[in-house]
Amino acid sequence: MASVDLVRVGKNLLKSADNGESVELQSLWQDRPVVLFFLRRFGCQICRWTAAEISKLEPDLSANNVALVGIGPEEFGLEEFKKLGFFKGSIYIDEQKKCYKDLGFKRYTALSVVPAALGKKVREVSSKASADGIQGNFSGDLLQSGGMLIVAKGGEKTLLHFVQETPGDYVPLEDIAKALSISSNAKAGQKPVCNDDVCTR
Repeated sequence: MASVDLVRVGKNLLKSADNGESVELQSLWQDRPVVLFFLRRFGCQICRWTAAEISKLEPDLSANNVALVGIGPEEFGLEEFKKLGFFKGSIYIDEQKKCYKDLGFKRYTALSVVPAALGKKVREVSSKASADGIQGNFSGDLLQSGGMLIVAKGGEKTLLHFVQETPGDYVPLEDIAKALSISSNAKAGQKPVCNDDVCTR
């Protein structure tokens, strides 16, 4: 993946889910390192499970003065996502999907999303989510993919840039901690046995 132009992407505007104010992306890493988790959509079962997984790191991130931020491509499903408490960090909306585009988070086509959603990785993570009691829905933009960006304080450098190839791809907790050079005792969710009746939401 090409290197991230933090100066350019940093000027993109996000809307705070808490107060509706617009902020530049770069303001999120101005004073401390940040983990930016880009969700496909707030109703996505896998995104909800991944948000809960990443949130296991929140105490360690907080102890090391690292911000945890979730970013969604639209407000659809946001209130339910917040109400059900899947994510322990701040939440913003990229209404123009400019960050998604600049960071290489692809959009599926109506034809390509079906095989992607039925893949083994998606079924495995969906099975994990179901085992943890996390459900999803098919509301909102089904075609957007997501990923993660970890940036050093002040935008000094990109510590990790991850782009989903399939909807089931995510960054393991130990890789996030390693990118930040912090230690963590967070335990990753158990890998499930994949079967064909798992919902691919």
